Amino acid sequence: MQQSNKNRPPLKIAVLGSGKGSNCQSIIDAIRAGTLNARIVCIISDVKNAFILERAQKHGIPAEYISAAPFKTKLEGKAEQNYLSELRKYGAEVIVLAGFMRIIKKGMLEAFAGRILNIHPALLPAFPGVESWKQALNYGTKIAGCTVHIVNEGTDTGPIIVQRAVPILENDTPETLHARIQVEEHKAYPEALKLLSEGRVSLDGRRVKINMD
Repeated sequence: MQQSNKNRPPLKIAVLGSGKGSNCQSIIDAIRAGTLNARIVCIISDVKNAFILERAQKHGIPAEYISAAPFKTKLEGKAEQNYLSELRKYGAEVIVLAGFMRIIKKGMLEAFAGRILNIHPALLPAFPGVESWKQALNYGTKIAGCTVHIVNEGTDTGPIIVQRAVPILENDTPETLHARIQVEEHKAYPEALKLLSEGRVSLDGRRVKINMD
């Protein structure tokens, strides 16, 4: 029998980030507001002075810097094992990538299969990769947005949980468009995690089904 949402324990989230952590802050705010039944068990960064670690300390969340050396763009080998050890120590159930500038590799994908989330500033599958808001603006599309998806072995190719759209205005610059997309990101990530915390997400192939009962 499925647990009612009232009886579900808080979802245990670990956040990985490399920078400011504004999306992490949106999750913290949703938890504090009581709209997301979750607990951030740890925040880990591959950058020693990343502001996301200061956010963690401010809110009393365990904060760890763990080097990803010798690799510059991926998390693999001994570094990956160090991350996995910390994630298991804190009892993480779901990993949230919040500006984590590393490619997640096989070891972590297998250890947390279907339980690693990322947010991308585009309406995937359009404009994967870096600076996707610039890609959308340069292409001349009329709508941009953001996507919360489950991470798989590809780049921005995982099953999609939540998308939010943003119109591209005639006078938009990369900076103004990116700022409006980030507003929607800060809504989309807590929304996706709320669905997970309530047990409403299931996979059918690569399609995410949302149970609204």
